[in-house]
Amino acid sequence: MKLSGNKILITGATSGIGKALTEKFLQLDNHIIAVGRNEIRLEELSRFDYRITAFKCNISSQSELDQLVDFIKREHKDLNVLINNAGIQYNCNFLDETYGLQKIENEINTNLTAPIKLISSLLPVLQDNSNSAIVNISSGLAIVPKANSAVYCGTKAGIHIFSKSLRYQLDKVKVFEIIPPMVDTEMTKGRGKGKISPERLVEEFIKAFKNNRYEVNIHKVKLLRIINRIIPKLADRLIVHADTKQEADKLFNGLSEKDK
Repeated sequence: MKLSGNKILITGATSGIGKALTEKFLQLDNHIIAVGRNEIRLEELSRFDYRITAFKCNISSQSELDQLVDFIKREHKDLNVLINNAGIQYNCNFLDETYGLQKIENEINTNLTAPIKLISSLLPVLQDNSNSAIVNISSGLAIVPKANSAVYCGTKAGIHIFSKSLRYQLDKVKVFEIIPPMVDTEMTKGRGKGKISPERLVEEFIKAFKNNRYEVNIHKVKLLRIINRIIPKLADRLIVHADTKQEADKLFNGLSEKDK
C-alpha cells in the first residue's frame, strides 16, 4: 500500500486508536475524514490540521450512517481507504439485570453491523479509486474470548471472519484486519495491566500496511495465537478472566522484551 496521498475515513477518530491512526496518517501526508460522536473533540481535531475533515456521526444510528454515506458520495468521491475503528465494550455478565437489550443492541450495531453496512455502502466508491483498502479492527478476544464480554467477543469474532471472507471476494480493494491486545484507551480504563499504547499499535500496523500483510497480529496477540494453536486450554485459562488475573502478563513478558 502507498502510505501517502490517500483520502482516509476513520471512525472513532477522536480518541484512542482512532486518534493515533489519524495523527500517524497526517504525518504521512494524507487527508483524513474523522468520524465520531463527540462534537467538541471533532472541532478540536479539525482545528489541529487543515487536512482533517470532521463529520459528526453515531454509526449505530441508521439515519446518521446514511448521512455519512451521502456526504462521502457527494463530497469525497476520491475516498480510497476506510478504517472501521469505532467500538464499544460493556464488561457485563448476562445474569446482570442492568445488561439489557439496549446495551446488547448497541454493541452489535457499533462493532459489527455498522462496519459491514458502511463497507457495503462505500464499496462502489472504493472500487473506483486506486490504492484502495478496507481496514477492520477486531481484537485478540476474537481468537480467545474472556468471560465477562460475551457480546463484544462475539462481535469481534464476527468482524474477524467477515474480514477474511471479504478478502476472498475482493480483488481491487485490499482488506486488512488489525488484531490488537488490550490497548490503553478510555474503553479499557481500569481494566487489567500490561496494555500497549495506541501509538505502538499504529506503528506495528503501518509496517504491515505498507507491506500488504493483511492480517495484522499486534504485540502479544502473536504469542496468544501460537499458544491457542498448540495448547488451547492454556490460552483459555490466560484470557478468560484477563481483566483481573496477571498470569498472561507474566507469560507474555518475554515477547514484550523482544518487541521493544
